[in-house]
Amino acid sequence: MMRTTTSTSRVPDDAVRLRMDPVPSRTTVLDGAWWPRSTDVVAELPALVDTLADLRGPISHVLLNAGEWDLPHPRRATAGGRAVRLGWFTSQPAGLITIMSDFGRDRFDLLVVPPDASRASADTALAAAADPNDKRHTPELLAGVQHTG
Repeated sequence: MMRTTTSTSRVPDDAVRLRMDPVPSRTTVLDGAWWPRSTDVVAELPALVDTLADLRGPISHVLLNAGEWDLPHPRRATAGGRAVRLGWFTSQPAGLITIMSDFGRDRFDLLVVPPDASRASADTALAAAADPNDKRHTPELLAGVQHTG
């Protein structure tokens, strides 16, 4: 399920590029994927959190790899009028963002497709990460991503 638009026409430039398995499951490797437009978490995260809140309920925490995002690394972000706690970890696997909703009762993992990925390889990675039958982990999916420029 792509949460960018329901139309088959051009995707709006500000749409969240997110694809998720429509049925939450604790048995999948990944629950979906997100393709941000930059590595500026302050600019990118609020729209993602708003979209995820519509799908999974209020988001309380987001865990990120500290080396993959531009500084500063704020401890909180505001999305939908709500504060979300951010955790920055060097131990968080590259290309992975962990989301917790409903105050820690639901957790899901998203592949983060690099902003400079080509559209074709990003679409492939988004689909694979949202496929409950695809058992590949983040490093394997990222290895297939082609970069532009």
